Amino acid sequence: MKKLFVVIFLGVVMSMFFFPFSFTFLPTSLNTKMILAVLGLVMFAYDSIQNHGMMFSRETLYAAVIAAIFSVSCFFSVTVNNTNDSSYSSYIVSFFVWYFSAYSVCSLFRWYYEKLSLRTLTVYLTWVAVAQCILAQMIDNIPAFQVLVDSIVEQGAAHLREINRLYGIGAALDPAGVRFSIILLLLGWLIVRDGEDSEKISGLWGYYLAFIIIVVLGNMISRTTTVGACLGLGYIVVYALGNMSQDVKVSQLKSVAIIIALLGLLIPLGVYLYNHNQNIHDNLRFAFEGFFNWIETGEWRTDSTDKLNAVMWVWPEDMRTWIIGSGYFEGWIYSTDIGYCRFILYCGLLGFSIFSLFFVYNAYAFSTRYEGVGLLALLLLSMTFIIWLKVSTDIFMIYALFLCADDIIDDSEIEEELDEIEE
Repeated sequence: MKKLFVVIFLGVVMSMFFFPFSFTFLPTSLNTKMILAVLGLVMFAYDSIQNHGMMFSRETLYAAVIAAIFSVSCFFSVTVNNTNDSSYSSYIVSFFVWYFSAYSVCSLFRWYYEKLSLRTLTVYLTWVAVAQCILAQMIDNIPAFQVLVDSIVEQGAAHLREINRLYGIGAALDPAGVRFSIILLLLGWLIVRDGEDSEKISGLWGYYLAFIIIVVLGNMISRTTTVGACLGLGYIVVYALGNMSQDVKVSQLKSVAIIIALLGLLIPLGVYLYNHNQNIHDNLRFAFEGFFNWIETGEWRTDSTDKLNAVMWVWPEDMRTWIIGSGYFEGWIYSTDIGYCRFILYCGLLGFSIFSLFFVYNAYAFSTRYEGVGLLALLLLSMTFIIWLKVSTDIFMIYALFLCADDIIDDSEIEEELDEIEE
């Protein structure tokens, strides 16, 4: 029972980091990420004193330098254009807020586990995402629970209900979809890794079930989740194709059997609920609008992609803006959500190139920090550039965790304990 309580506590901390939110009884600017960052700064200072020196890794310092250069380029654009729009000119501050917030999370994990491996990190993120999906359904279907959550958590719930969008606790709209995508890609890696270990194959059904839950319910919250679903499945398929020439293993047959069994149970259940529950019917049609349009009209399209293609590809109209940008980002001044357009319009190709380099370096640092994650790092980098086709955001929060976690793939003692709790 004590172990379960600690695991739930750590899961809540991870959720407060990865899906930050504010409390109704505190200033909205003081969200859970900021609270964890303050705690992390104190922990970092204490650890530095204990170790007689700063605890920044080489990878963190290099990433911070690039983030600082990006901030300077944005500040230059803002200053030259006299806009006072500091959206990204203070990105170096955002960098360290995410870093120290991640530092506090990893330190709390080490308090219990001693080490935080990549596998442990992925397991916790997976079940946090599942919990967020379930919470969103509870908020949507249980009025009393919705009132309770809205009375404690400040996340613009009134606006979300007005536009008829589901939300969890800190998980809503595109930011939630981006985070679900990251987790689905990591989960694809975890499924492949555990599928190779005959001792862990029995627990694989839980990860397949989690993958399906996040894809289906996560898309009801944000259809950006589809990006992670495709990349996660792509990782699994690439691995499967790479092993086609090898002898079929018993573990691989068990994996296929698990997938068939889960689909055999969940597809009929989904069809039944789709036909007999109007709420689920509407949410499923929203989540997979493109699929339903393809089945019914023969054309794969959604309202959001139609708007993106029709009016949101907005580019600079003069050479100066192309080079250094206009210094405008806040609000919806250019009437576009597309990341490529908003970043270039804000800081020009100069700033955008530095920002892109920042994520290229983070992916490289990740691939060198952990052995055998080259494909995962490449797909994670690809995710950044794919998501910018739809929305302007970044995924540094996951790299912050990688920088602060231990540089080990797994730890046998920790993994055995996690597997026992999951079972």
